[in-house]
Amino acid sequence: MISSYDFPDDLLQAQRAWYTAYCQLAQEESPHLAAILRRTLQHLSARIATHPYWATPPGRVAAARLAFGERAWVQDAEEARR
Repeated sequence: MISSYDFPDDLLQAQRAWYTAYCQLAQEESPHLAAILRRTLQHLSARIATHPYWATPPGRVAAARLAFGERAWVQDAEEARR
């Protein structure tokens, strides 16, 4: 299910980068690289959570948060198949 919300490209890119870093962290064996990935996740999480979109009326709808994660996940999966 893809929603009708119009998410900004930079917000979707940040969420997709978050998913990528999370998957990399799950497989990372090097403590040094894992620490870098954790910092990356923290930075991306802050960027996503404080994005101006969430201050707009559509962004305040709880369903928008769910649809946002789903949209980014689907786009990431589609790009991986290419």
